[in-house]
Amino acid sequence: MSPLLDVRDIECRYRKQTVVSGLSMHVKRGSLVCLLGPSGCGKTTALRAIAGFEPIFHGEICIDGNTVSRPGYALAPEKRRLGMVFQDYALFPHMNISDNVGFALRKISSTDRRKMVARMLQMVGLEEFKTRFPHELSGGQQQRVALARALAAQPEAILLDEPFSNLDIDTRERLSLEVREILKQEGITGILVTHHQDEAFALGDYIGVMDQGRIRQWDTPFNLYHEPQNRFVADFIGQGTFLKGIMVETDTVDTELGRLTGDRAYNWPKGTEVEVLIRPDDIVPDTDGPLTGLITQKAFKGAEVMYTLELPSGNQVLSLFPSHHDYTIGTQVGIRADMHHVVAFSQ
Repeated sequence: MSPLLDVRDIECRYRKQTVVSGLSMHVKRGSLVCLLGPSGCGKTTALRAIAGFEPIFHGEICIDGNTVSRPGYALAPEKRRLGMVFQDYALFPHMNISDNVGFALRKISSTDRRKMVARMLQMVGLEEFKTRFPHELSGGQQQRVALARALAAQPEAILLDEPFSNLDIDTRERLSLEVREILKQEGITGILVTHHQDEAFALGDYIGVMDQGRIRQWDTPFNLYHEPQNRFVADFIGQGTFLKGIMVETDTVDTELGRLTGDRAYNWPKGTEVEVLIRPDDIVPDTDGPLTGLITQKAFKGAEVMYTLELPSGNQVLSLFPSHHDYTIGTQVGIRADMHHVVAFSQ
């Protein structure tokens, strides 16, 4: 079955500067995907090209098998059957919530419009707010209204451009999960652009990590964290540090943490100098462990505490301890490496 959205090797420019280059992605109907990357990496430009707001200078964009963008041609945004949710909500301040949601439904009968608006507000849990105005709602509620308005037009897919950036962390995380549940329940294809990893991990079935206008890895959240394909993704996703090591087998590295063996084989010869990615969950507390680390920083995270540990060499690693292990800065603690995925990069 052909993908709902097929982006093929597109290039976008802004004032003669290339901001997206060689970008390809295939999105199945009903899936949720994210473009994740730092500011200026080209992710919003790519989304705007999909929406029809930006021209492309190379490649092709197809929706449901039909070409909607190619060099010199772009189907109008309103004809692409795509919904759009913006960072600033873009609600009409002079309209109540019902009228905002029903704005795109002016061509259907008033009876059908009322039914659709009621269904959308029920879907996002805002039925009781239908007569209120945007300024009377919280930021999270306003974003739900924007989502309901975009879904009311029954689009082929919905595009979300940094939709939760104006919200506090707790609201952002909760709303990310709620939006995922709504879109999955309705079978709506979703494409999210964000620079927040937590949002991308909460919402996306697949994530494209972008850098300098290109997708560096297109993969599941699990694989991006545990199996990054390049140094940029390893640095950008999650938290971690790098330690030097020597390859002794295709799946084994000698490091100052000891001999580390994982489930991933490399084709470098024995003796190759590498750098090994060490995640906080790779270092576990062990009072009888073979290593010790000096606590130089700590960050309480509720169920866990993130400790920065200085090894005897002076190198540092991060470690997550259960929060009932409450150590003070300056304490030496016993640790050991517990790694299933040994991620290494040749120097």
